[in-house]
Amino acid sequence: MTLASLWSSFLVSFGIIFVAELGDKSQLMAMAFAARYRALVILAAITAATAVVHLVSVVIGAALGVAIPTRLISVSAGVAFLGFAVWTWRGDSLDDDDEARASRTDRSVFWTVAGAFFLAELGDKTMLASMTLAARNGILGTWVGATAGMVAADAIAVLVGATLGRRLPARAIRLLAAGLFLVFGVLLVVEGLRG
Repeated sequence: MTLASLWSSFLVSFGIIFVAELGDKSQLMAMAFAARYRALVILAAITAATAVVHLVSVVIGAALGVAIPTRLISVSAGVAFLGFAVWTWRGDSLDDDDEARASRTDRSVFWTVAGAFFLAELGDKTMLASMTLAARNGILGTWVGATAGMVAADAIAVLVGATLGRRLPARAIRLLAAGLFLVFGVLLVVEGLRG
Protein backbone atom coordinates (compact mmCIF):
# COMPACT_ATOMS: atom_id res chain seq x y z
CA MET A 1 0.00 0.00 0.00
CA THR A 2 1.42 3.37 -0.98
CA LEU A 3 1.46 6.43 1.23
CA ALA A 4 -1.01 8.12 -1.13
CA SER A 5 -3.53 5.26 -0.89
CA LEU A 6 -3.05 5.10 2.88
CA TRP A 7 -3.71 8.84 3.15
CA SER A 8 -6.71 8.54 0.82
CA SER A 9 -8.30 5.73 2.85
CA PHE A 10 -7.65 7.73 6.05
CA LEU A 11 -9.37 10.84 4.65
CA VAL A 12 -12.36 8.95 3.24
CA SER A 13 -12.84 6.98 6.46
CA PHE A 14 -12.40 10.05 8.65
CA GLY A 15 -14.97 12.04 6.67
CA ILE A 16 -17.59 9.32 6.42
CA ILE A 17 -17.36 8.20 10.05
CA PHE A 18 -17.27 11.82 11.29
CA VAL A 19 -20.51 12.57 9.44
CA ALA A 20 -22.07 9.25 10.48
CA GLU A 21 -21.35 9.97 14.13
CA LEU A 22 -23.02 13.39 14.11
CA GLY A 23 -26.35 13.06 15.87
CA ASP A 24 -25.70 9.39 16.71
CA LYS A 25 -26.70 7.82 20.01
CA SER A 26 -23.08 7.61 21.17
CA GLN A 27 -22.65 11.34 20.54
CA LEU A 28 -25.64 11.93 22.81
CA MET A 29 -23.98 9.64 25.37
CA ALA A 30 -20.77 11.69 25.10
CA MET A 31 -22.74 14.85 25.89
CA ALA A 32 -24.41 13.18 28.86
CA PHE A 33 -21.09 11.93 30.25
CA ALA A 34 -19.39 15.29 29.66
CA ALA A 35 -22.09 17.07 31.62
CA ARG A 36 -21.07 14.97 34.64
CA TYR A 37 -17.36 14.13 34.32
CA ARG A 38 -14.05 15.65 33.19
CA ALA A 39 -13.81 16.05 29.41
CA LEU A 40 -10.30 14.55 29.07
CA VAL A 41 -11.31 11.34 30.84
CA ILE A 42 -14.37 11.05 28.60
CA LEU A 43 -12.31 11.60 25.43
CA ALA A 44 -9.66 9.06 26.51
CA ALA A 45 -12.34 6.44 27.19
CA ILE A 46 -14.10 7.14 23.88
CA THR A 47 -10.80 6.86 22.02
CA ALA A 48 -9.94 3.52 23.64
CA ALA A 49 -13.37 1.98 23.01
CA THR A 50 -13.54 3.34 19.46
CA ALA A 51 -10.07 2.06 18.56
CA VAL A 52 -11.01 -1.47 19.65
CA VAL A 53 -14.41 -1.52 17.93
CA HIS A 54 -13.06 -0.15 14.66
CA LEU A 55 -10.03 -2.48 14.71
CA VAL A 56 -12.39 -5.45 14.88
CA SER A 57 -14.60 -4.04 12.13
CA VAL A 58 -11.79 -3.22 9.69
CA VAL A 59 -10.17 -6.63 10.10
CA ILE A 60 -13.50 -8.31 9.33
CA GLY A 61 -14.13 -5.89 6.45
CA ALA A 62 -10.68 -6.42 4.93
CA ALA A 63 -11.06 -10.20 5.17
CA LEU A 64 -14.38 -9.99 3.34
CA GLY A 65 -12.78 -7.67 0.79
CA VAL A 66 -10.21 -10.32 -0.16
CA ALA A 67 -12.85 -13.04 -0.49
CA ILE A 68 -15.50 -11.10 -2.44
CA PRO A 69 -15.23 -9.64 -5.99
CA THR A 70 -14.72 -5.85 -6.19
CA ARG A 71 -17.96 -5.16 -8.09
CA LEU A 72 -20.00 -7.02 -5.50
CA ILE A 73 -18.23 -5.12 -2.70
CA SER A 74 -19.02 -1.79 -4.36
CA VAL A 75 -22.70 -2.61 -4.86
CA SER A 76 -22.96 -4.06 -1.34
CA ALA A 77 -21.23 -1.00 0.12
CA GLY A 78 -23.61 1.26 -1.79
CA VAL A 79 -26.65 -0.62 -0.52
CA ALA A 80 -25.20 -0.51 3.01
CA PHE A 81 -24.71 3.26 2.74
CA LEU A 82 -28.29 3.67 1.51
CA GLY A 83 -29.34 1.74 4.61
CA PHE A 84 -27.17 4.03 6.74
CA ALA A 85 -28.96 7.00 5.13
CA VAL A 86 -32.33 5.62 6.25
CA TRP A 87 -30.95 4.74 9.70
CA THR A 88 -29.50 8.24 10.10
CA TRP A 89 -32.70 9.89 8.84
CA ARG A 90 -34.65 7.95 11.47
CA GLY A 91 -32.28 9.20 14.17
CA ASP A 92 -31.05 7.89 17.49
CA SER A 93 -32.01 8.71 21.04
CA LEU A 94 -30.88 7.60 24.46
CA ASP A 95 -32.98 4.85 25.99
CA ASP A 96 -33.21 4.02 29.71
CA ASP A 97 -30.25 1.60 29.55
CA ASP A 98 -28.05 4.27 27.92
CA GLU A 99 -29.08 6.81 30.58
CA ALA A 100 -28.32 4.27 33.33
CA ARG A 101 -24.83 3.63 31.88
CA ALA A 102 -24.25 7.39 31.76
CA SER A 103 -25.18 7.85 35.44
CA ARG A 104 -23.03 5.10 37.02
CA THR A 105 -20.40 6.36 39.42
CA ASP A 106 -19.44 3.24 41.39
CA ARG A 107 -16.64 2.30 38.93
CA SER A 108 -13.92 4.45 37.52
CA VAL A 109 -15.31 6.93 35.03
CA PHE A 110 -12.88 5.81 32.35
CA TRP A 111 -13.96 2.15 32.39
CA THR A 112 -17.63 3.06 32.67
CA VAL A 113 -17.48 5.36 29.65
CA ALA A 114 -15.25 2.99 27.64
CA GLY A 115 -17.56 0.06 28.35
CA ALA A 116 -20.67 2.03 27.49
CA PHE A 117 -19.18 3.23 24.21
CA PHE A 118 -17.87 -0.21 23.29
CA LEU A 119 -21.30 -1.77 23.79
CA ALA A 120 -23.12 1.10 22.07
CA GLU A 121 -20.91 0.83 18.98
CA LEU A 122 -21.20 -2.94 18.48
CA GLY A 123 -23.33 -3.33 15.35
CA ASP A 124 -23.82 0.45 15.08
CA LYS A 125 -23.80 2.16 11.70
CA THR A 126 -20.29 3.55 12.27
CA MET A 127 -18.93 0.06 12.91
CA LEU A 128 -20.68 -1.29 9.83
CA ALA A 129 -19.50 1.69 7.77
CA SER A 130 -15.87 1.15 8.78
CA MET A 131 -16.22 -2.54 7.94
CA THR A 132 -17.54 -1.61 4.51
CA LEU A 133 -14.77 0.95 3.97
CA ALA A 134 -12.05 -1.55 4.96
CA ALA A 135 -13.36 -4.05 2.41
CA ARG A 136 -12.62 -1.45 -0.27
CA ASN A 137 -9.70 0.53 1.12
CA GLY A 138 -7.60 -1.65 3.44
CA ILE A 139 -7.07 -1.89 7.18
CA LEU A 140 -4.61 0.70 8.48
CA GLY A 141 -5.84 3.92 6.86
CA THR A 142 -9.46 2.93 7.42
CA TRP A 143 -8.89 2.02 11.06
CA VAL A 144 -6.99 5.19 11.93
CA GLY A 145 -9.36 7.38 9.88
CA ALA A 146 -12.53 5.81 11.30
CA THR A 147 -11.24 6.05 14.86
CA ALA A 148 -10.10 9.66 14.42
CA GLY A 149 -13.37 10.63 12.71
CA MET A 150 -15.49 9.20 15.48
CA VAL A 151 -13.36 10.70 18.24
CA ALA A 152 -13.44 14.11 16.50
CA ALA A 153 -17.24 14.01 16.23
CA ASP A 154 -17.61 12.88 19.83
CA ALA A 155 -15.14 15.56 20.94
CA ILE A 156 -17.62 18.12 19.64
CA ALA A 157 -20.32 16.52 21.77
CA VAL A 158 -18.01 16.45 24.79
CA LEU A 159 -17.19 20.13 24.30
CA VAL A 160 -20.84 21.03 23.90
CA GLY A 161 -21.87 18.87 26.85
CA ALA A 162 -19.11 20.25 29.08
CA THR A 163 -19.55 23.92 28.22
CA LEU A 164 -23.14 24.47 27.18
CA GLY A 165 -24.99 21.42 28.44
CA ARG A 166 -27.23 21.56 25.36
CA ARG A 167 -27.61 19.41 22.27
CA LEU A 168 -26.57 20.30 18.77
CA PRO A 169 -29.53 20.86 16.42
CA ALA A 170 -30.16 17.14 15.99
CA ARG A 171 -32.65 17.34 13.11
CA ALA A 172 -30.39 19.40 10.83
CA ILE A 173 -27.36 17.20 11.57
CA ARG A 174 -29.38 14.04 10.99
CA LEU A 175 -30.66 15.33 7.63
CA LEU A 176 -27.15 16.33 6.49
CA ALA A 177 -25.67 12.97 7.50
CA ALA A 178 -28.53 11.05 5.86
CA GLY A 179 -28.11 13.08 2.66
CA LEU A 180 -24.38 12.37 2.52
CA PHE A 181 -24.94 8.64 3.08
CA LEU A 182 -27.53 8.69 0.30
CA VAL A 183 -25.08 10.35 -2.11
CA PHE A 184 -22.23 7.97 -1.19
CA GLY A 185 -24.57 4.98 -1.47
CA VAL A 186 -25.83 5.91 -4.93
CA LEU A 187 -22.29 6.60 -6.16
CA LEU A 188 -21.03 3.23 -4.88
CA VAL A 189 -23.92 1.29 -6.42
CA VAL A 190 -23.45 3.04 -9.77
CA GLU A 191 -19.69 2.38 -9.64
CA GLY A 192 -20.26 -1.29 -8.85
CA LEU A 193 -22.81 -1.76 -11.60
CA ARG A 194 -20.62 -0.03 -14.18
CA GLY A 195 -17.45 -1.94 -13.19
